[in-house]
Amino acid sequence: MKNSTTSSVLVTGGAGFIGSNFVHHWLRKKQGTVINLDKLTYAGNPDNLISLAANPDHVFVHGDIGDRHLTRDILNRYRPRAVINFAAESHVDRSILGPDAFIQTNVVGTFHLLEEARAYWTRLASDQKEHFRFHHISTDEVYGSLEEDEPPFSEENRYAPNSPYSASKASADHLVRAAWKTYGLPVLTTNCSNNYGPFQFPEKLIPLIIHNALNGEKIPVYGDGGNIRDWLYVGDHCRAISTVLARGRTGEVYNIGGNQEKTNLEIIQTVCSILDEACPDSPWKPHASLISYVQDRPGHDRRYAIDSNKIKTELGWRPEESFATGIRKTVAWYLENRDWTAKITSGQYRDWVKKNYGERDDE
Repeated sequence: MKNSTTSSVLVTGGAGFIGSNFVHHWLRKKQGTVINLDKLTYAGNPDNLISLAANPDHVFVHGDIGDRHLTRDILNRYRPRAVINFAAESHVDRSILGPDAFIQTNVVGTFHLLEEARAYWTRLASDQKEHFRFHHISTDEVYGSLEEDEPPFSEENRYAPNSPYSASKASADHLVRAAWKTYGLPVLTTNCSNNYGPFQFPEKLIPLIIHNALNGEKIPVYGDGGNIRDWLYVGDHCRAISTVLARGRTGEVYNIGGNQEKTNLEIIQTVCSILDEACPDSPWKPHASLISYVQDRPGHDRRYAIDSNKIKTELGWRPEESFATGIRKTVAWYLENRDWTAKITSGQYRDWVKKNYGERDDE
Protein backbone atom coordinates (compact mmCIF):
# COMPACT_ATOMS: atom_id res chain seq x y z
CA MET A 1 0.00 0.00 0.00
CA LYS A 2 1.35 3.45 -0.87
CA ASN A 3 1.80 5.90 1.97
CA SER A 4 -1.13 8.16 2.75
CA THR A 5 -1.12 11.17 5.04
CA THR A 6 -1.41 8.99 8.12
CA SER A 7 0.76 6.06 9.15
CA SER A 8 -1.55 4.41 11.68
CA VAL A 9 -3.66 1.28 11.32
CA LEU A 10 -6.56 0.10 13.47
CA VAL A 11 -6.17 -3.53 14.53
CA THR A 12 -9.21 -5.09 16.20
CA GLY A 13 -8.74 -8.14 18.40
CA GLY A 14 -5.07 -7.30 18.77
CA ALA A 15 -4.72 -8.85 22.23
CA GLY A 16 -5.75 -12.30 21.00
CA PHE A 17 -3.56 -15.02 19.55
CA ILE A 18 -3.19 -14.09 15.89
CA GLY A 19 -3.93 -10.42 16.48
CA SER A 20 -1.19 -9.94 19.08
CA ASN A 21 1.32 -11.79 16.92
CA PHE A 22 0.42 -9.46 14.07
CA VAL A 23 0.79 -6.36 16.24
CA HIS A 24 4.29 -7.50 17.27
CA HIS A 25 5.13 -8.28 13.63
CA TRP A 26 3.88 -4.89 12.39
CA LEU A 27 5.79 -2.91 15.02
CA ARG A 28 8.99 -4.90 14.50
CA LYS A 29 8.81 -3.89 10.86
CA LYS A 30 8.28 -0.24 11.92
CA GLN A 31 5.34 0.18 9.57
CA GLY A 32 3.58 2.82 11.66
CA THR A 33 1.41 3.20 14.73
CA VAL A 34 -1.03 0.46 15.75
CA ILE A 35 -4.29 1.43 17.41
CA ASN A 36 -5.23 -1.83 19.12
CA LEU A 37 -8.92 -2.26 19.97
CA ASP A 38 -9.73 -5.36 22.02
CA LYS A 39 -12.64 -6.32 24.26
CA LEU A 40 -10.37 -8.50 26.43
CA THR A 41 -12.65 -11.50 26.64
CA TYR A 42 -11.10 -14.71 28.03
CA ALA A 43 -8.81 -15.16 24.97
CA GLY A 44 -7.77 -11.51 24.72
CA ASN A 45 -4.78 -11.40 27.02
CA PRO A 46 -3.03 -8.12 28.00
CA ASP A 47 0.05 -10.20 28.87
CA ASN A 48 0.50 -10.79 25.13
CA LEU A 49 1.33 -7.09 24.84
CA ILE A 50 3.49 -6.49 27.93
CA SER A 51 6.66 -5.96 25.92
CA LEU A 52 4.95 -3.09 24.07
CA ALA A 53 4.07 -1.11 27.19
CA ALA A 54 6.68 1.58 26.51
CA ASN A 55 6.31 1.57 22.73
CA PRO A 56 4.84 4.92 21.60
CA ASP A 57 3.68 3.29 18.36
CA HIS A 58 1.27 1.00 20.22
CA VAL A 59 -1.97 2.54 21.48
CA PHE A 60 -4.28 0.12 23.30
CA VAL A 61 -8.01 0.79 23.57
CA HIS A 62 -10.23 -1.48 25.66
CA GLY A 63 -13.53 -1.87 23.87
CA ASP A 64 -15.91 -3.79 21.64
CA ILE A 65 -16.12 -3.62 17.84
CA GLY A 66 -19.88 -3.53 18.36
CA ASP A 67 -19.59 -0.16 20.14
CA ARG A 68 -20.11 2.15 17.19
CA HIS A 69 -19.54 5.35 19.15
CA LEU A 70 -16.16 4.11 20.34
CA THR A 71 -15.14 2.92 16.88
CA ARG A 72 -16.21 6.21 15.36
CA ASP A 73 -14.17 8.14 17.91
CA ILE A 74 -11.06 6.00 17.24
CA LEU A 75 -11.35 6.44 13.48
CA ASN A 76 -11.86 10.18 13.70
CA ARG A 77 -9.11 10.69 16.28
CA TYR A 78 -6.34 8.53 14.80
CA ARG A 79 -7.24 8.66 11.09
CA PRO A 80 -5.95 5.15 10.23
CA ARG A 81 -5.15 4.16 6.67
CA ALA A 82 -6.46 0.63 7.27
CA VAL A 83 -8.70 -1.44 9.53
CA ILE A 84 -7.48 -5.00 10.10
CA ASN A 85 -10.23 -7.05 11.71
CA PHE A 86 -9.05 -9.99 13.83
CA ALA A 87 -11.80 -9.58 16.45
CA ALA A 88 -13.80 -12.80 16.69
CA GLU A 89 -15.02 -15.59 18.88
CA SER A 90 -13.05 -18.43 17.35
CA HIS A 91 -13.40 -21.82 19.04
CA VAL A 92 -15.74 -24.42 17.55
CA ASP A 93 -16.38 -26.23 20.84
CA ARG A 94 -17.38 -23.00 22.56
CA SER A 95 -19.68 -22.15 19.67
CA ILE A 96 -21.46 -25.49 20.13
CA LEU A 97 -21.93 -24.91 23.84
CA GLY A 98 -22.93 -21.24 23.48
CA PRO A 99 -23.45 -19.89 19.94
CA ASP A 100 -24.99 -16.55 20.89
CA ALA A 101 -21.66 -14.81 21.58
CA PHE A 102 -20.42 -15.90 18.15
CA ILE A 103 -23.36 -14.30 16.38
CA GLN A 104 -23.03 -11.09 18.39
CA THR A 105 -19.30 -10.63 17.85
CA ASN A 106 -18.61 -12.27 14.50
CA VAL A 107 -21.74 -11.16 12.66
CA VAL A 108 -23.27 -8.15 14.41
CA GLY A 109 -19.91 -6.81 15.58
CA THR A 110 -18.37 -7.08 12.11
CA PHE A 111 -21.40 -5.34 10.62
CA HIS A 112 -21.08 -2.40 13.03
CA LEU A 113 -17.34 -2.17 12.34
CA LEU A 114 -17.96 -2.18 8.59
CA GLU A 115 -20.59 0.54 8.87
CA GLU A 116 -18.30 2.84 10.84
CA ALA A 117 -15.37 2.13 8.53
CA ARG A 118 -17.56 2.90 5.52
CA ALA A 119 -18.77 6.18 7.01
CA TYR A 120 -15.18 7.14 7.83
CA TRP A 121 -13.95 6.17 4.35
CA THR A 122 -16.60 8.25 2.56
CA ARG A 123 -15.35 11.37 4.37
CA LEU A 124 -11.68 10.92 3.46
CA ALA A 125 -9.91 13.11 0.95
CA SER A 126 -9.61 11.48 -2.45
CA ASP A 127 -5.96 10.39 -2.10
CA GLN A 128 -6.57 8.91 1.36
CA LYS A 129 -9.78 7.28 0.14
CA GLU A 130 -7.90 5.58 -2.68
CA HIS A 131 -5.36 3.98 -0.35
CA PHE A 132 -7.66 3.01 2.55
CA ARG A 133 -8.27 -0.73 3.14
CA PHE A 134 -10.60 -2.82 5.31
CA HIS A 135 -8.86 -6.18 5.77
CA HIS A 136 -11.04 -8.94 7.21
CA ILE A 137 -9.37 -12.03 8.71
CA SER A 138 -11.38 -15.23 8.21
CA THR A 139 -10.95 -18.99 8.24
CA ASP A 140 -10.89 -22.04 6.00
CA GLU A 141 -13.77 -23.48 8.03
CA VAL A 142 -16.28 -21.42 6.04
CA TYR A 143 -15.77 -23.88 3.16
CA GLY A 144 -16.94 -26.89 5.17
CA SER A 145 -15.28 -30.28 5.15
CA LEU A 146 -13.22 -32.19 2.56
CA GLU A 147 -13.00 -35.87 1.85
CA GLU A 148 -9.48 -37.29 2.00
CA ASP A 149 -9.20 -37.52 -1.81
CA GLU A 150 -10.60 -34.06 -2.60
CA PRO A 151 -8.37 -31.15 -3.69
CA PRO A 152 -7.70 -28.36 -1.17
CA PHE A 153 -10.04 -25.41 -0.82
CA SER A 154 -9.47 -22.62 -3.32
CA GLU A 155 -11.06 -19.19 -3.34
CA GLU A 156 -13.64 -20.58 -5.78
CA ASN A 157 -15.07 -23.16 -3.36
CA ARG A 158 -18.64 -22.55 -2.28
CA TYR A 159 -19.30 -21.83 1.37
CA ALA A 160 -20.66 -24.75 3.41
CA PRO A 161 -20.08 -24.03 7.13
CA ASN A 162 -20.90 -26.83 9.55
CA SER A 163 -20.62 -25.27 13.02
CA PRO A 164 -22.04 -22.13 14.65
CA TYR A 165 -18.50 -20.71 14.60
CA SER A 166 -17.90 -21.28 10.89
CA ALA A 167 -21.43 -20.13 10.04
CA SER A 168 -20.82 -16.87 11.90
CA LYS A 169 -17.53 -16.30 10.09
CA ALA A 170 -19.15 -17.10 6.75
CA SER A 171 -21.84 -14.53 7.52
CA ALA A 172 -19.17 -11.94 8.29
CA ASP A 173 -17.36 -12.73 5.03
CA HIS A 174 -20.56 -12.13 3.09
CA LEU A 175 -21.11 -8.79 4.83
CA VAL A 176 -17.59 -7.74 3.87
CA ARG A 177 -18.17 -8.73 0.26
CA ALA A 178 -21.49 -6.86 0.23
CA ALA A 179 -19.78 -3.69 1.50
CA TRP A 180 -17.45 -3.91 -1.50
CA LYS A 181 -20.09 -4.76 -4.09
CA THR A 182 -22.76 -2.35 -2.86
CA TYR A 183 -20.81 0.62 -1.54
CA GLY A 184 -17.35 0.22 -3.06
CA LEU A 185 -15.61 -0.02 0.33
CA PRO A 186 -12.06 -1.23 -0.53
CA VAL A 187 -12.01 -4.56 1.28
CA LEU A 188 -9.67 -7.53 1.43
CA THR A 189 -10.49 -10.93 2.91
CA THR A 190 -8.05 -13.67 3.86
CA ASN A 191 -9.08 -17.19 4.81
CA CYS A 192 -6.39 -19.05 6.74
CA SER A 193 -5.82 -22.62 7.81
CA ASN A 194 -5.16 -23.73 11.42
CA ASN A 195 -2.64 -21.40 13.07
CA TYR A 196 -0.21 -22.35 15.81
CA GLY A 197 2.56 -20.53 17.67
CA PRO A 198 3.13 -18.24 20.69
CA PHE A 199 0.29 -16.66 22.68
CA GLN A 200 -2.37 -19.20 21.67
CA PHE A 201 -5.01 -19.80 24.34
CA PRO A 202 -4.80 -23.42 25.58
CA GLU A 203 -8.28 -24.43 24.51
CA LYS A 204 -6.80 -25.00 21.02
CA LEU A 205 -5.17 -28.32 20.22
CA ILE A 206 -1.42 -27.65 20.36
CA PRO A 207 -1.23 -25.51 23.52
CA LEU A 208 -3.77 -27.84 25.15
CA ILE A 209 -1.48 -30.82 24.46
CA ILE A 210 1.51 -28.99 25.91
CA HIS A 211 -0.33 -27.79 28.99
CA ASN A 212 -1.88 -31.14 29.79
CA ALA A 213 1.32 -33.09 29.13
CA LEU A 214 3.39 -30.84 31.38
CA ASN A 215 0.83 -31.24 34.16
CA GLY A 216 0.23 -34.97 33.84
CA GLU A 217 -3.37 -34.50 32.71
CA LYS A 218 -5.18 -36.54 30.07
CA ILE A 219 -4.67 -35.40 26.49
CA PRO A 220 -8.13 -35.69 24.89
CA VAL A 221 -8.42 -37.03 21.34
CA TYR A 222 -11.75 -36.63 19.58
CA GLY A 223 -13.06 -39.79 17.89
CA ASP A 224 -10.31 -41.78 16.19
CA GLY A 225 -7.90 -38.83 15.99
CA GLY A 226 -7.98 -38.98 12.20
CA ASN A 227 -9.35 -35.51 11.53
CA ILE A 228 -6.96 -33.68 9.19
CA ARG A 229 -5.98 -30.00 9.29
CA ASP A 230 -3.55 -27.86 7.32
CA TRP A 231 -1.20 -26.16 9.80
CA LEU A 232 0.17 -22.63 9.38
CA TYR A 233 2.77 -21.06 11.67
CA VAL A 234 1.39 -17.76 12.95
CA GLY A 235 4.48 -15.81 11.91
CA ASP A 236 3.97 -16.90 8.32
CA HIS A 237 0.33 -15.86 8.57
CA CYS A 238 1.32 -12.39 9.79
CA ARG A 239 3.68 -11.97 6.84
CA ALA A 240 0.89 -13.01 4.50
CA ILE A 241 -1.53 -10.47 5.98
CA SER A 242 1.03 -7.69 5.55
CA THR A 243 1.60 -8.81 1.96
CA VAL A 244 -2.10 -8.81 1.09
CA LEU A 245 -2.62 -5.44 2.77
CA ALA A 246 0.26 -3.97 0.78
CA ARG A 247 -0.38 -5.47 -2.65
CA GLY A 248 -3.67 -7.36 -2.67
CA ARG A 249 -6.40 -6.41 -5.14
CA THR A 250 -9.39 -4.80 -3.46
CA GLY A 251 -12.50 -6.93 -3.33
CA GLU A 252 -10.45 -10.12 -3.59
CA VAL A 253 -10.19 -13.15 -1.30
CA TYR A 254 -6.81 -14.77 -0.64
CA ASN A 255 -6.46 -18.20 0.95
CA ILE A 256 -3.45 -18.64 3.24
CA GLY A 257 -2.24 -22.14 4.14
CA GLY A 258 0.88 -23.82 5.44
CA ASN A 259 0.70 -26.82 3.08
CA GLN A 260 1.22 -29.06 6.10
CA GLU A 261 -1.68 -31.50 6.42
CA LYS A 262 -1.60 -33.59 9.60
CA THR A 263 -4.07 -35.70 11.53
CA ASN A 264 -4.85 -34.65 15.08
CA LEU A 265 -3.21 -37.84 16.34
CA GLU A 266 -0.03 -37.06 14.38
CA ILE A 267 0.07 -33.61 15.98
CA ILE A 268 -0.36 -35.02 19.46
CA GLN A 269 2.28 -37.68 19.00
CA THR A 270 4.74 -35.16 17.54
CA VAL A 271 4.29 -32.72 20.42
CA CYS A 272 4.61 -35.53 22.96
CA SER A 273 7.85 -36.71 21.35
CA ILE A 274 9.32 -33.20 21.46
CA LEU A 275 8.34 -32.89 25.12
CA ASP A 276 9.98 -36.27 25.85
CA GLU A 277 13.23 -34.83 24.47
CA ALA A 278 12.90 -31.42 26.11
CA CYS A 279 11.74 -32.71 29.51
CA PRO A 280 13.69 -35.96 30.07
CA ASP A 281 13.03 -35.91 33.82
CA SER A 282 9.26 -35.53 33.49
CA PRO A 283 7.37 -38.00 35.69
CA TRP A 284 4.83 -38.38 32.85
CA LYS A 285 7.30 -39.47 30.19
CA PRO A 286 6.46 -40.86 27.68
CA HIS A 287 3.87 -38.12 27.40
CA ALA A 288 1.93 -40.05 24.77
CA SER A 289 0.79 -42.33 27.61
CA LEU A 290 -1.55 -39.48 28.63
CA ILE A 291 -3.57 -39.76 25.39
CA SER A 292 -7.25 -40.42 26.10
CA TYR A 293 -9.84 -40.99 23.36
CA VAL A 294 -13.13 -39.16 23.95
CA GLN A 295 -16.46 -38.97 22.19
CA ASP A 296 -16.26 -36.94 18.99
CA ARG A 297 -17.78 -33.49 18.96
CA PRO A 298 -21.00 -32.89 16.98
CA GLY A 299 -20.54 -32.09 13.29
CA HIS A 300 -16.76 -32.51 13.45
CA ASP A 301 -15.35 -31.66 10.00
CA ARG A 302 -13.09 -34.44 8.76
CA ARG A 303 -10.53 -32.50 6.75
CA TYR A 304 -9.48 -28.95 5.87
CA ALA A 305 -6.78 -28.09 3.37
CA ILE A 306 -5.89 -24.80 1.69
CA ASP A 307 -4.79 -24.09 -1.86
CA SER A 308 -2.51 -21.02 -1.53
CA ASN A 309 -1.60 -20.73 -5.22
CA LYS A 310 -3.36 -17.38 -5.66
CA ILE A 311 -1.37 -15.53 -2.99
CA LYS A 312 1.81 -17.27 -4.13
CA THR A 313 1.48 -16.44 -7.82
CA GLU A 314 -0.05 -12.96 -7.48
CA LEU A 315 1.82 -11.63 -4.45
CA GLY A 316 4.88 -13.86 -4.05
CA TRP A 317 4.14 -15.02 -0.49
CA ARG A 318 5.19 -18.48 0.69
CA PRO A 319 5.42 -19.98 4.17
CA GLU A 320 8.93 -19.97 5.60
CA GLU A 321 8.31 -22.51 8.35
CA SER A 322 7.74 -26.22 7.83
CA PHE A 323 5.67 -27.93 10.48
CA ALA A 324 8.85 -29.58 11.79
CA THR A 325 10.53 -26.21 12.43
CA GLY A 326 7.42 -24.32 13.50
CA ILE A 327 6.27 -26.88 16.06
CA ARG A 328 9.68 -26.94 17.75
CA LYS A 329 9.66 -23.15 18.01
CA THR A 330 6.15 -23.32 19.45
CA VAL A 331 6.90 -25.97 22.09
CA ALA A 332 10.06 -24.08 23.08
CA TRP A 333 8.05 -20.88 23.56
CA TYR A 334 5.53 -22.57 25.87
CA LEU A 335 8.31 -24.20 27.88
CA GLU A 336 9.99 -20.82 28.29
CA ASN A 337 6.72 -19.07 29.20
CA ARG A 338 5.05 -21.42 31.68
CA ASP A 339 4.02 -18.48 33.86
CA TRP A 340 2.00 -17.08 30.93
CA THR A 341 0.06 -20.34 30.65
CA ALA A 342 -0.31 -20.83 34.41
CA LYS A 343 -1.83 -17.38 34.80
CA ILE A 344 -4.67 -18.05 32.37
CA THR A 345 -5.36 -21.76 32.97
CA SER A 346 -7.38 -21.35 36.13
CA GLY A 347 -10.92 -20.46 37.14
CA GLN A 348 -13.21 -20.18 34.13
CA TYR A 349 -10.76 -22.04 31.90
CA ARG A 350 -10.82 -25.10 34.15
CA ASP A 351 -14.61 -24.93 34.38
CA TRP A 352 -14.85 -24.89 30.58
CA VAL A 353 -12.42 -27.81 30.13
CA LYS A 354 -14.44 -29.85 32.62
CA LYS A 355 -17.69 -29.06 30.83
CA ASN A 356 -16.40 -29.67 27.31
CA TYR A 357 -14.29 -32.78 27.87
CA GLY A 358 -15.40 -34.12 31.24
CA GLU A 359 -18.91 -34.85 30.05
CA ARG A 360 -17.69 -37.01 27.18
CA ASP A 361 -17.32 -40.69 27.97
CA ASP A 362 -13.95 -42.24 27.18
CA GLU A 363 -14.16 -44.58 24.24
